[in-house]
Amino acid sequence: MNAFAEGFVEAITRNASETRELGKALAQELRPGDVLLLVGELGAGKTSFAQGLARGLGVSERVTSPTFTLVREYAGRLPLIHLDAYRLEGPLDLYEIGVEEYLDGNGVLVVEWGDRVKGFFEPPYLEVKFEYGSGDDVRRVVFTPVGEGWSERLSGILEA
Repeated sequence: MNAFAEGFVEAITRNASETRELGKALAQELRPGDVLLLVGELGAGKTSFAQGLARGLGVSERVTSPTFTLVREYAGRLPLIHLDAYRLEGPLDLYEIGVEEYLDGNGVLVVEWGDRVKGFFEPPYLEVKFEYGSGDDVRRVVFTPVGEGWSERLSGILEA
């Protein structure tokens, strides 16, 4: 991983397995109440990353994208709340499904298609953007901390 500007961190993964490992590494830094907004095109690696987060949190269940159920909850070292905002029209839809109840809890909220609902969330949160790289399976993963506290934790995975 490389820090390319103060507060930003990028990583390159060469396949889905490496993307999951990156998620697993970040999971070691997660705390109760954390929010991660995953951003990227269809097939860019959001779900693979969420699977790695789950593995790193000790989730034993198979993690899949909750596109049609909207929200899935998994038990681990910290509860993982996995939300897919693809079918939502905007931030106000999150109130209708009760997402605010998860924000003060003891779990971690991971939102795929987080750019669609970003306006709902107050800092601090971590935006994780997935971009296609030079090969079919290569991804550039950009971590952007919004608010206090994330920069220090990101340096922890830089060293991993």
